[in-house]
Amino acid sequence: MFKPLSLFVGLRYTRSRRRNHFISFISGFSALGIALGVIALITVLSVMNGFHKEIQTRILGMASHGDIKGYEGNLTDWQLALQKAKEHPRVLAAAPYIEAQAMLNSGGDVSGAMVRGVNPALEKDVIDVAQHMKFGSLDDLASTRWGIILGAELAAKLGVSIGSELTMVVPQMTVTIAGSVPRMKAFTVVGIFEVGMNEYDRGVALIHLPDAAKLLRMKDDVSGVRIRIDDVWDAREVSLELANSLPGRYRVLNWTDYHRNFFAALKMEKRMMGLLLFLVVVIAAFNIISTLVMMVVDKQADIAILKTFGASPGFILRVFVVQGAALGFFGTLVGTFLGVLLAANVDSAVAWVEQAFGLHFIDPNVYYISQLPSDVQLPDVLLVSIGSFLLSLLMTLYPAWKAYKTQPAEALRYE
Repeated sequence: MFKPLSLFVGLRYTRSRRRNHFISFISGFSALGIALGVIALITVLSVMNGFHKEIQTRILGMASHGDIKGYEGNLTDWQLALQKAKEHPRVLAAAPYIEAQAMLNSGGDVSGAMVRGVNPALEKDVIDVAQHMKFGSLDDLASTRWGIILGAELAAKLGVSIGSELTMVVPQMTVTIAGSVPRMKAFTVVGIFEVGMNEYDRGVALIHLPDAAKLLRMKDDVSGVRIRIDDVWDAREVSLELANSLPGRYRVLNWTDYHRNFFAALKMEKRMMGLLLFLVVVIAAFNIISTLVMMVVDKQADIAILKTFGASPGFILRVFVVQGAALGFFGTLVGTFLGVLLAANVDSAVAWVEQAFGLHFIDPNVYYISQLPSDVQLPDVLLVSIGSFLLSLLMTLYPAWKAYKTQPAEALRYE
């Protein structure tokens, strides 16, 4: 776009001392504003990526990537579905489960929960609950008759700990001589897990698969088969392949069917936050217009002399575009470097600010994380950097056009 001579003159104007020192101040301020905007944008987007990644890890750590269910209710021939799922090259693990809503009662404290019957040997390969056990082990379900594992908040609500007993009431009726009463069974707490998501810590309880089948009168049926695949973002594609390979009538769901709205809201939040912060870069880039307009006024005599010596209007236009591009490039380069550096060390920076000023931004008693997560992603950095530079380049067009329209006779009249 720029010929060597116009590039040389434009860069020479950028580095030269000016008669009006206020122009130099505005030029530096413009580059600084762009740099600060880019730093803020990269840092905030990286922190949001970190939060989103943390939430995704915790949700998908307890939620299966895919779910094979019976088309009309319980899954009868689940052994065939389990075998077909394991035969798929992208399925890492699969496990049957039984799921039902129940009421848990301990010493007068009552709470509802989603009770899930699992096979401990298979379940630990499908979800990450074994890595989040605070007390006990997932294998204790198999070794203890009528044992139960609770989420940490659910256990606190019921006031129970390891070895405590509670009563489970399921929405099925048992006919006795006194009439129909709900089915109840006493369970012993053998484990407590803490994932860091209220949805699971407050509302999920795990029991052994045979115990769930007996309590809910499922016989040999299960609620479905949960699967884990090699790439969570290809869950929809793998689910469709499984649905086509399974004989009979099945429903094959994936995690996006359960959490689609939530993750769509997170993505929209990131976009809107990025757009709002990009306005900081836009405001800073507008300073380039002010800088170059004042520079055109300051250099009118030089422009006239250049035109007198045969410089074309296009040459003059390119000279001032180079100056604005240089300011934008410098601000973007510095902002990108410092932004990536800050984003990569944001937890250390926040810790230093907390210690220096006696503040506490993230209280672990309120939030499930104790430090600020950050995930610097190359597409975000490139998008911010390229967008900032192109915006700076766009802001040079009007001042460059003003220089382009300068008339030598008018500019030199009072020189």
